[in-house]
Amino acid sequence: MTRYDLTDFEWRVIKPLLPNKPRGVPRVDDRRVLNGIFWVLRSGGPWRDLPARYGPRTTCYNRFVRWRKAGVWDRLMDAVTAAHDGDIQMIDSTSVRAHQQATTAKRGADHCLGRSRGGLTTKIHVVVDAQGLPIRLGLTAGQTHDGQIADKLLDRLGPHTIVLADKAYDADRIRELIQNKGATPNIPPKSNRRWKPFFCKRLYRERNLIERFFSKLKHFRRIATRYDKLAANFLAMVQLASMWLWLRANESTA
Repeated sequence: MTRYDLTDFEWRVIKPLLPNKPRGVPRVDDRRVLNGIFWVLRSGGPWRDLPARYGPRTTCYNRFVRWRKAGVWDRLMDAVTAAHDGDIQMIDSTSVRAHQQATTAKRGADHCLGRSRGGLTTKIHVVVDAQGLPIRLGLTAGQTHDGQIADKLLDRLGPHTIVLADKAYDADRIRELIQNKGATPNIPPKSNRRWKPFFCKRLYRERNLIERFFSKLKHFRRIATRYDKLAANFLAMVQLASMWLWLRANESTA
């Protein structure tokens, strides 16, 4: 087993969540295929360089795409994050530079690519819990303002949750969205605000957890640089990296 492979603990968590196939030709070993997908995710290597121990690269790639289309990665993400700590949630984004091969997709669809200071980039938007573990994910083009996707990512807030965010989210619309869920925004007000809402600096310092999450996320080289042409495939990679961080955190406390 290499350092990129699933541990026995991680496999025991994931295995019951995978699709069942009671009939037909037996599926190629799921654990081996997942290890191959995680090798690409962690190493950043192209699919064609997948080591032979993981089997045919086409099997790993096709399984990755087929399960993405079938919503398997979405369901795994929901299952793994179901036990999140909802007392405090934090929202923020980080930009990722797109590799040249990621910019060659067919035109017409929204591939979440846009020009910003770093050239062609994609912005990853994340909500993390009180432990700094991700619970909601989203993608936009690199030049998109953070607040434009906040409605989608904050639509599952529970009552009494405190939401930490920076000044980019200081908009009446976002504050009302949070309060309508029974939650409390703790967002520093912009300097041009006439009315200054309550803001706790001490609690705001906890936002370092989301910055630490972004640092861990970019240890996955397939995330630190975007190689995927399709936004859906890149988001699936972000989901897999997020699940891995959840599993590693749970394994360390098991």
